[in-house]
Amino acid sequence: MSIKKIVVIGPESTGKSTLSEALASALATVWVPEFARGYLEALGRPYEQEDLLTIARGQLAAEDQLMGQANKYLICDTCLQVIKVWSNHKYGTCDESILKAIKERKYDLYLLTGIDMPWTYDPLREHEAAHWRQHFYSLYLTLVAESGIPWVAINGSHDERMMLALEAIKNL
Repeated sequence: MSIKKIVVIGPESTGKSTLSEALASALATVWVPEFARGYLEALGRPYEQEDLLTIARGQLAAEDQLMGQANKYLICDTCLQVIKVWSNHKYGTCDESILKAIKERKYDLYLLTGIDMPWTYDPLREHEAAHWRQHFYSLYLTLVAESGIPWVAINGSHDERMMLALEAIKNL
């Protein structure tokens, strides 16, 4: 049986981790937390572009490791596309090995979380202003729309988001 890989993607503070964990629980499977969070919390300094390559490798390794524990679905709280967006935004470029890995790594569904929920402060988040949230949402919307991979916009309350996400997964 092949495992379907689902990516929860979207701007900061849009409930990606909460949704990922809840979906994994509802589907009796595992989820891949965002590797960047633990890495950046332990870093002890502002991140640099080279750190993004380490984060990308760590995210892929976590996906590979948890794939063996997945039950029909692997829920991924982010993917390398997010690292590409951040790298391009902050540094104007993205490492070629990250771009290559993006082309090689295949997913079955994107769940694009909307900006219709309030911003929650977190020391790792960088862009609270509404115009930045809209900017990044537009980037992710274009990315998933042009990916050739099925995707669904996920908005509303937690319950509405779960219902939309589970319906999209069921329709895979």
